[in-house]
Parts: sequence; structure tokens; C-alpha cells
Amino acid sequence: MRLAEGEARARFGTVPVVRLGTADGQGRPHLVVVTFAVDGDTVYTAVDGKPKSGTALKRLRNVGENPWVTMLADHYTDDWETLWWVRADGRAAILADQRQMAAPLRLLANRYWQYRQTPPTGPVLAVTVERWSGWTGAPTTGAGR
Repeated sequence: MRLAEGEARARFGTVPVVRLGTADGQGRPHLVVVTFAVDGDTVYTAVDGKPKSGTALKRLRNVGENPWVTMLADHYTDDWETLWWVRADGRAAILADQRQMAAPLRLLANRYWQYRQTPPTGPVLAVTVERWSGWTGAPTTGAGR
């Protein structure tokens, strides 16, 4: 069953991580798992201190070439009636200024205790969601409608 936009948005924020899909200027896709925080129709994710292959991350290069992104949250169990997924499609912007990053970094620290101990240094991706969509294997409760 298709999820109503409000229910899709609500479910999105219940998972610990999402998959961030970007594409470069030639349309070649790139997918990574990211931590995130939601504020209305904006989703934030930051470059943090976890080991990476370098600081010039592919996701940032891609957003610089092509700002259209998608983020996927999902819930899987062996009980297929309780499966669901939610996708947030939108445009990403790179926030690198400390003043721009301050509020999103606070949201991320409120969500993840690890960020309270070791705050991300950024930059931050701010995704303005233009479309929330989703599906569930079970009848919806009507939440978010």
C-alpha cells in the first residue's frame, strides 16, 4: 500500500540511518549509508570523523555537479506484512560556513550521542525534500493523513 506523504515523512525519521543516492554530472550513481536529522522538509547529513577514503568525498563532488539526490529509509523483517520503505527526493546544497552548519549540527548531536562526544566538522548536506513517497506491506493506520 502506498503511504500518505505525512506518514512517509514520519516513518523516515524513525530509522537510525538512510541510504543517500547521488549522481555525478554524467548520471553515474553513487550510494552511501549516512546518519541524518530531519527538520520539516529538510534532511541534514554531515561529514563526520569516521574513517573515510579522504576528505574529497564522492557524495560532495556529485552534489556539486548534480544537486538532485534521493534518500531511502526502510524497515525489513521476516514478517513481510510489516515491511515498509520511504524515499525522500530533493535538491542538496553543501553548507560549509560554520554559521550555516551550527543548527544542523545541533540537530544531529541531539539525535546521535556519538556526535555529542565528537561533533562532525562538516560540511553539511542540506536536502530540501520535494517529494516524500513510500510503501508498506500492511494497511496504514491513518497516521500522517
